[in-house]
Amino acid sequence: MILVFALIGVTLILYATERLPLEVTSLGVVCALMVLFQALPVRDEDGANLMTPGALLGGFANPALLTVLALLILGEGLNRTGSLDRVSAAVHGLSRGSPALSALVALLLVAGTSAVLNNIPVVVIFIPIMQALAVRNDMAPSRYMMPLSFAAILGGMTTLIGSSTNLLVSSALIDMGERGFGFFSFTIPGLVVAGAGLVYVIFALPRLLPERHTTGTELRAAARQFKAQIEVAADSPFAGMRPVSGFFPKLPGITVLSVQRGAETYFPPYDEDLSLADGDVMVIAATRDKLTDLFKSAPDTLRPTLAADGPLPEGGQDGPMMQDMQALAEVMVPPNSRLVGLTLDRAGFRYRHACAVLGVERRSRMLRRRPTDVPLEAGDILLIQGRRPDIEALRGSQEVVLLEWSAEDLPQTHHATRAVLIFLGVVGAAASGLVPTEVAALTGATAMILSGALNLDEAIRAIDRKIILLIAAALALGSAMQATGGADFLALGLLAALGDAPPAVVLSAFFMLVAVLANILSTKATAVLFTPIAAAVAHHIGVGVEAFAVAVVFAANCSFASPVGYQTNLLVMAPGGYRFLDFVKAGAPLMVICWLAFSLFAPLWFDL
Repeated sequence: MILVFALIGVTLILYATERLPLEVTSLGVVCALMVLFQALPVRDEDGANLMTPGALLGGFANPALLTVLALLILGEGLNRTGSLDRVSAAVHGLSRGSPALSALVALLLVAGTSAVLNNIPVVVIFIPIMQALAVRNDMAPSRYMMPLSFAAILGGMTTLIGSSTNLLVSSALIDMGERGFGFFSFTIPGLVVAGAGLVYVIFALPRLLPERHTTGTELRAAARQFKAQIEVAADSPFAGMRPVSGFFPKLPGITVLSVQRGAETYFPPYDEDLSLADGDVMVIAATRDKLTDLFKSAPDTLRPTLAADGPLPEGGQDGPMMQDMQALAEVMVPPNSRLVGLTLDRAGFRYRHACAVLGVERRSRMLRRRPTDVPLEAGDILLIQGRRPDIEALRGSQEVVLLEWSAEDLPQTHHATRAVLIFLGVVGAAASGLVPTEVAALTGATAMILSGALNLDEAIRAIDRKIILLIAAALALGSAMQATGGADFLALGLLAALGDAPPAVVLSAFFMLVAVLANILSTKATAVLFTPIAAAVAHHIGVGVEAFAVAVVFAANCSFASPVGYQTNLLVMAPGGYRFLDFVKAGAPLMVICWLAFSLFAPLWFDL
């Protein structure tokens, strides 16, 4: 037991200081445990070693771990297909009114989405939404990013699949012979704790955060403007669109430089009688982000004219433009390129490279002509769309220089419906108890791949190796602590320190202990290590295990006072321009609020 505690101490120090990569530390812990129990076995009544290599390596096949990985794949499928873009559009629409109201709606959407989707993809999806809200409301991103992370963590407390931490605690209970959680086992106390926390996050937290603009914000403000063109079709979302006060308010962030109708060209300010019709061509100027948003809402919008510079090898069909995962990238025209002096129509770029040119950026002023009619110059930046292999093949091209950092996968919007149906099927099956959560999640992840919403490579990239090794190591340490009596020792120590305190006081003190350590360690490691301790404390004072297990779920999720406690905090650190102490100052009060809410409500709910 002493050796296990020593190993846990060393592990915690390495996790906190990150002197070694987290994966190396986790793998080293598992190896050290196998060597330790091979040399000093812990035997049962029959003399068999309880801690065999098979038992210590069992965490790699733990159902909770596999469920977490499946949920990551499901979240990636929703992200890749742009399934939540309608949510972002609704938030943007509300942002025209009160900044406080738009932030309120966005954070409530984040919390609600996190209840049924892993927190990490939710935060990844909402970071650009919150950035856009900050720009539109003329506020620093630092006022929005930390509330985003905290709202996702709070929402994840309410259901079994809301956070991987919840699944790990349930799995650890089952491994100890205790009853695991159902889908909604702790939803009511979770709503109480999350509700109290959200009041602080929405109304108080933005006032405590610094007004700090990041370098990324300044770069976005000065982002290059690409000149592109849109050919209006009869069935396009632009058909029938009319200007208001001389401009097109339904195209926010996009400047319409001219509208060409046959031989006539219209310039701003536009007459309000002008109604866009089939065959009209809009010449626009917009940032890459805005063009990407335009692509998400109407995938074929930017292709018909800018891409029509020659038939493709497939006989003139739109083959590569409609197959496989598409990506955006930027290429520069060098001085010695054969493209210099040629227009896009004459260059045959799409025919030669199977990549469509969506926009052109030039440092010098460009006229309001169609980009396809303007001869290219050295230094021009082309925004292109194509398959990843076709874009990567441009590395050896003599015509353009690929800007390596610029490649970005586009959402497969035509798969959005099937991705949402698969996800809803997983949630419905797990929530109704039709099948176990791990069966629903793994089946859903497989369906995402088979349906084409994700390919195999994208699904594999969605799996985080840090999570695999961290969970496996934490489960091995938890098993070792239970087998050697370490869990009972810590439980008795906590009870001795509290004396004859009532169960409600013991529960409250235990919650705060776990919450503090969750901000030093990772939430997952804390959850797995303290689940056997929670069960031991409950047995010693003669109450049900459920209350203390739920305390582990909520307290381990209270990783608000440190950026290293949970991955979503790390995700928002750079976009918000935060420092370590920002999380301490803003997150510690939230941790205390969650502790007080749980301490007051839990004794009533669990009848302690």
